[in-house]
Amino acid sequence: MRSPGRSPVSLVLGVDSGGSGLRAALAAAAELQHAETAASREPVRTGGDGIDAGHMLDQLVPMARALLERAGSGTLSAVVVGAAGMGTLGGRLRAELPAALESALGVRRVGLAADAVTAYAGALDGRPGAVVAAGTGMIALGTDLTAWRRSDGWGHLLGDCGSGAWIGRAGLEAALRAYDGRRGGSASLLERMESVLGPAGEVPGLLYPRTDRPAVLASFAPEVARCAPGDPVAAGILEQAARHIAESAAAVCPLPGEVPGDCEVALTGGLLKLGEPLLTPLRAELAGQLPHARQVTADGDPLFGALRLAAALAEDALRLPTHPTLLHVPDRTG
Repeated sequence: MRSPGRSPVSLVLGVDSGGSGLRAALAAAAELQHAETAASREPVRTGGDGIDAGHMLDQLVPMARALLERAGSGTLSAVVVGAAGMGTLGGRLRAELPAALESALGVRRVGLAADAVTAYAGALDGRPGAVVAAGTGMIALGTDLTAWRRSDGWGHLLGDCGSGAWIGRAGLEAALRAYDGRRGGSASLLERMESVLGPAGEVPGLLYPRTDRPAVLASFAPEVARCAPGDPVAAGILEQAARHIAESAAAVCPLPGEVPGDCEVALTGGLLKLGEPLLTPLRAELAGQLPHARQVTADGDPLFGALRLAAALAEDALRLPTHPTLLHVPDRTG
């Protein structure tokens, strides 16, 4: 219980929405490492008018209220929502979420960020450099702390090169090449595809109608990694993915002389769980394409980054540059 005369604890909420679902974390602004978390495995829907704000609110508001009830006391000072696709598909979120969250949770300080921005904040906090957020999708973001540079993150149909969805799609293509008897096929990937998804001839019919197609594609990426040690086709897919990821990092990393000291490059996201079959060629590609940059371990993940941004927002101490679509902070303090 709070002592008499002591100010209420300032609580902040961080949210991470992506192809694998929705996660939220609540913490005291001064003790982010002691966060309470909740999660839904249902991805927020995306339609013709972008990310579905109503569907996000339907999941997020009960989750946030449960976390606040679990906390017992304190005042919710700020919320930062990080979402995959925020930059290109987040119009409805920017238009609807601030007022909706104020109404539902009583919070006036709201930040809406691309998942790459929350990944950056989680990995490097307020230091200049570049971060690659690689999961179901893939985007690279860099900053000299005055402006953002972005590369890829264009979705599984037009980009996200090197992502989980990209690797999974390439693996399924190699499996179907083997099924057809075309060059470039992989018998081991064909066997894994039929084991986890069903008969080869039925896979397209199962895949194409799915609204969560990127997540389904990405679910096959671990099979590509498992096959890679003994399968040159699978290994080649991961080598090409590493090349794509490093190219995006090189496109956004500040050049020598643009920032004092070394430029830092960090990797974050679920794709790193593929392990050495991907990480070994990726480290080599980063060293070759960014010889001026220092590879560092990320401080934390995008959810931690959303918490960091929310704490900075609550304390009027945001150091990363705002942006109309990448890091939008509407003025609702008046």
